[in-house]
Amino acid sequence: MTPRNDEQTYLLSKTDEGDAPHLKSVSACYVSKLVVKISLLALLLAATLFFTAMIWKKEGYNLEQELLATGPYKLLERQEGEAFWDAYNFYDGEDSLGSAGYNTYVNKERAVELGIISTIQPPDDDRTSMLKMESTVKPHNTSAPRLSIRLEGKRRYNRGLFILNLKHMPTGCGVWPAFWLTDESGWPAHGEIDILEGINTQATAKTALHTRESCSMYAHVPDYAKTGIWDRATGIPNTWTGEPDFETSKEADDCWAYAPHQWYNQGCVATSSENNTSLGEPVNEAGGGVYALEWDPANGYIKSWVFSSAGTEIPSNVNEAMTTASLSGDDRIIPDTESWGLPYAYFAIGPKSGCAADHFQNMHLVFNLAFCGTVAGNRFAKDCPDLAQQYDQDGDSWASCNAYLRDNAMSLDEAYW
Repeated sequence: MTPRNDEQTYLLSKTDEGDAPHLKSVSACYVSKLVVKISLLALLLAATLFFTAMIWKKEGYNLEQELLATGPYKLLERQEGEAFWDAYNFYDGEDSLGSAGYNTYVNKERAVELGIISTIQPPDDDRTSMLKMESTVKPHNTSAPRLSIRLEGKRRYNRGLFILNLKHMPTGCGVWPAFWLTDESGWPAHGEIDILEGINTQATAKTALHTRESCSMYAHVPDYAKTGIWDRATGIPNTWTGEPDFETSKEADDCWAYAPHQWYNQGCVATSSENNTSLGEPVNEAGGGVYALEWDPANGYIKSWVFSSAGTEIPSNVNEAMTTASLSGDDRIIPDTESWGLPYAYFAIGPKSGCAADHFQNMHLVFNLAFCGTVAGNRFAKDCPDLAQQYDQDGDSWASCNAYLRDNAMSLDEAYW
């Protein structure tokens, strides 16, 4: 996704080793010596969303010496039920010029009025609530850009473990949903991490990093550290003729948004080895999936996993951590990423890598549902060739995508979180 550039930023407060794991213990007075290990767990169940957001820390960080993380994760904060909405701001307005989706985002009050967000109490569980996010057409003008949702987290992170367990994700031609981390006002210098991004009917999960110059994965990520592969860049217009060059193909392993020999803002992109079973419709049909990202600058990496009934089985530790999130003490199972197996994506950051850790900082979570635009629109002809031909606008893939949405505004049945 492409971030906005108008949001004020702020830093996450820090806590020390002796603090109890709740927000009242957070204190900025430890900023100069200790940093916090953050984790967030978001659970999405039963074709709607069930969120439990958890913030964790690991002991042992010291900024005055070599960074070191020790010990298990510890829970600092949970967000769930109706309180989940309080953790996010609703962006209200047109999509950014960089994304240019065929949609307009609405505020919370308007979203409730339109019925595109809701909180549901399951009859068999009085501890949790289900949350649903979707989009709709503009009343009395179905050909106008769709009205949709963009949630922007209020809290900033500088590291963390983020787990998203979902039953259903938006999918279909012209659909562009994303769950990601960014700092709009500091983009691309402060980076962007796309944890989950669906594009049209694509069915293979990818994790993408975008940032400033001097952040390359080339020769810094051994094959044995991951199961996936790098995405590739091909068809880049020739510098002198402007003609697409399909004879040259290189790995997309440079995270710089303006890296030469890659598409604009392609970034470094890791692709799941589970082709066509790790994203979109196959995952929905299999009953959902789990997407996890561990951002650990102290230990020099960013990793991501995908688990689903359609592919790799969900590790027992992941299931237990999610199902015991609302418990306390010894009854709560702590996430242990070492037991999950190899990630499909591994990005080396920090000392001895080709990317300083401060390329990614001060970011907040974003959930959004966009349509067409610079990515799904430009890929519409390739991903949905029959529809692109049917709604052809003089060979313009992006315009053809918009035309399809205008004429089929009520048919996007699968476009919901």
